[in-house]
Amino acid sequence: MAALTRLFKPQFSSLLFHRSLSTLSQTNSSPPHTDDPNDGGSRSFQWVFLGSPGVGKGTYASRLSTLLGVPHIATGDLVRQELPLSPQLDEVVNQGKLVSDEIIFNLLSKRLEAGESRGESGFILDGFPRTIRQAEILDEVTEIDLVVNLKLREDVLIEKCLGRRICSECGKGFNVAAIDAKAENGLPGMSMPPLLPPQQCASKLITRADDTEPVVRERLRVYKEKSEPVEDYYRKQGKLIEFDLPGGIPESWPKLLEILNLDDYHHKKSAAA
Repeated sequence: MAALTRLFKPQFSSLLFHRSLSTLSQTNSSPPHTDDPNDGGSRSFQWVFLGSPGVGKGTYASRLSTLLGVPHIATGDLVRQELPLSPQLDEVVNQGKLVSDEIIFNLLSKRLEAGESRGESGFILDGFPRTIRQAEILDEVTEIDLVVNLKLREDVLIEKCLGRRICSECGKGFNVAAIDAKAENGLPGMSMPPLLPPQQCASKLITRADDTEPVVRERLRVYKEKSEPVEDYYRKQGKLIEFDLPGGIPESWPKLLEILNLDDYHHKKSAAA
């Protein structure tokens, strides 16, 4: 109980979250990047990635983080790091329920404070905000430049979630599902090869406790219920980009860069490497 009580401090966590993001925003108060992500006169990107559990937010946000030189902050990872300290929080996650706003604010505040001390600039938020309240608080303390909403058909999402594996030693994620979804009900067919581990990780793979079919279906149901108002919130602001994943990383990554107007930048950076 002590661990959960430590996390559940509404006034403190909300104030700390405001202070952390306000400081970060004030430090980078110029207009956002447009053409050149390395333009010294602009502040770094402040983006949000939305999408159902298992859609690949972490994969694409992490790639963009590396490309653009801004931190990728995944609230799901922050929560999972706390699970060993809180059986109550572990139970909430394993039932497929959303973690409370107060706990998320507290964890995110600590992550932002740590990043600030390292001189980080900008961010790509992954898994936050998930509720209207979270989106409103985020808008109170900083300017979000763009919200990318990744979408994928539900049967493929479920298969992807059930195929997820984590190396118990290095912590990297993989996926053993070989997806070959047929075209049906107006939805195009889709193929996704497995993302298999290297030899040194193959014998150390584990499955997340919440990656069972009943829990995955419940998480998708809860996400859909909570996410539609958040999507509408950003759509009305003109900041939402919807991106239907056409397949795996080889098919989706170039198209994502194209809709974000980053394809030329990616080519230039690759050529300079």
